Amino acid sequence: MSTPVSNPAPILGVDIGGTKVAVGLVDHQGKILAQGRQPMIANGTAEAGLEAVLTAIGSLSAKSTFSAIGICAPGPLDPKTGIVLNPPNLPCWRNFPLAARIQSHYSVNVVVDNDANAAALAECRWGAAKGYRYVFYATIGTGIGTGIVFDGRIYHGNTGAAGEGGHVSIDYRGPICACGKRGCIEILAAGPAIAKRAREKFASGKRPSAILDLAQGDVLSITSEMVGKAYASGDPLAKEILLETVALLLPWLGNIVDLLDPDIIVMGGGVAAMLSPFFADIKAQLPPWCVNPRASEVPIVMAHYGSDAGIAGGAALCADLT
Repeated sequence: MSTPVSNPAPILGVDIGGTKVAVGLVDHQGKILAQGRQPMIANGTAEAGLEAVLTAIGSLSAKSTFSAIGICAPGPLDPKTGIVLNPPNLPCWRNFPLAARIQSHYSVNVVVDNDANAAALAECRWGAAKGYRYVFYATIGTGIGTGIVFDGRIYHGNTGAAGEGGHVSIDYRGPICACGKRGCIEILAAGPAIAKRAREKFASGKRPSAILDLAQGDVLSITSEMVGKAYASGDPLAKEILLETVALLLPWLGNIVDLLDPDIIVMGGGVAAMLSPFFADIKAQLPPWCVNPRASEVPIVMAHYGSDAGIAGGAALCADLT
């Protein structure tokens, strides 16, 4: 009689942002079993930032064993060494050996990678891109982060810096992005840009809209979330603003399709959720923006993990190690 194989211990996924550290225990089928959250100390010392991460991990390690720790962190970072280089929203860490420091506290493998890369891998292993070979993932929210996965592996490029699709320019005369380049898709189509376009429309003349009602009449307080809520209620101006965003995304996605020839495009993030009613239109309108003759066949789908993408992404980084 054969001895039954016990289930392997779950993986601990860690999602580090500028304001929070989210942690979760994830099984080998991609299900999040338990999770927690702690404030991140991004503007203090390197040690204070590390302590915030260790506290978050400790909140779950007291409840369960785990087989590995996978960490999503903002870039730039070196995924080969686990060193965080100089992320703008984590000023506490400059050339900080995050993987090594965490591993000194826990006797398991520790892997660190860019948050969008890791989220892309989670979608490939367990989510919306499961079964696909050539995957392009984009999270569109306050910024635009992207990840590329070929045959189940993240494409890092020569130095580990590949996949910065949010900083692909579609207008060399466009506004200057926070990265220093002109006309990046991030500066044109992420949440702040949507809010800016909405404010400009009101500045050019009074127009009745649910957007202004949500902002309680204060044009300067308009956010992209308000635009999305107004669109959901049937507001024509909100639809106009989102269609303008779609028009900006089309040349960008056309470039992506021609460069990478993906067999699926996965979108995550709050702005992507707002734009999901237009995914079919984007797919249908891609061919004029591509030389790829099969561009209209590429599925464009919403990500599976939503706000838990970082936790699942962290776990996905370690799925082959346990």
